[in-house]
Amino acid sequence: MDEFFEKWTGRYDYLTEPTNRILALFEKYDIRATFFVVADVIQHYPGLVESIADHGHEIACHGLHHMCKIDPETKKPLLSPSEFEKQTKRAKTILEKVSGEKVVGYRAPNAFIGGWMLDSLENIGFKYDSSVCVNSIYNKTDSDLAGVSSAPYYPQKNTLHPTEQKRDIIELPWAYYDAGLKIPTSGGPMLRFLGANIVLNGLLQSLDRGTTVLYFHPIDISPERFPKIGNGRPLYWLFKGRIIENRIRYILSRLIEKGIPVGPVYNRDNAWI
Repeated sequence: MDEFFEKWTGRYDYLTEPTNRILALFEKYDIRATFFVVADVIQHYPGLVESIADHGHEIACHGLHHMCKIDPETKKPLLSPSEFEKQTKRAKTILEKVSGEKVVGYRAPNAFIGGWMLDSLENIGFKYDSSVCVNSIYNKTDSDLAGVSSAPYYPQKNTLHPTEQKRDIIELPWAYYDAGLKIPTSGGPMLRFLGANIVLNGLLQSLDRGTTVLYFHPIDISPERFPKIGNGRPLYWLFKGRIIENRIRYILSRLIEKGIPVGPVYNRDNAWI
């Protein structure tokens, strides 16, 4: 983000207005959620993260900057464990200062995650990661994910494979719909590409396996046109804005009607929900 703002001279705020709409949406449904925040947002959007925390939502870490920690092609580390720990601990400290609470959750930028990263996260005091997306289309991890579903699990050291041995960090994978092929349905781009009913069905199917994850970004519901960046993906933002907000409202209302608890990933009693 720092590099972007050094080069960009136009107006750029696609975060404040949709974030405030999300806060109002959660207020309406009496929902407390987890916001995975990139620490440099605090510098560029003063008061925004403080407002999220003041509304009672959990603040979790999405990195110091929104950069991948493993190579998207080879899945090899792009920095050493010690450098990753240094950067992530700094982000954790910044977010804790703003939120006034311990930051115990992590999500890897772009969901590119390696088993070694979880070992480092455990070393610096994180209690959970939520980055693993099991599906039949792509794998953004450095493991084959054999034996991993959408249910929470303890990963083996230095891998993302499940183990029966408890440790101080747990992985909370994303939802998928199994129709022969495993279709990712946790939200984000899939809310834009697949629509509300497929995402909802994937969430409900995943809930049969255990606690699962629904996520979206403020930018998903921004009605504004974005700068002409990422021209290699011209259809990526074809659907966004109010149509996506309405899909989110539909999904949340259906979950609440079914009596399914919707809330933050982690609560202050150290209990998983």
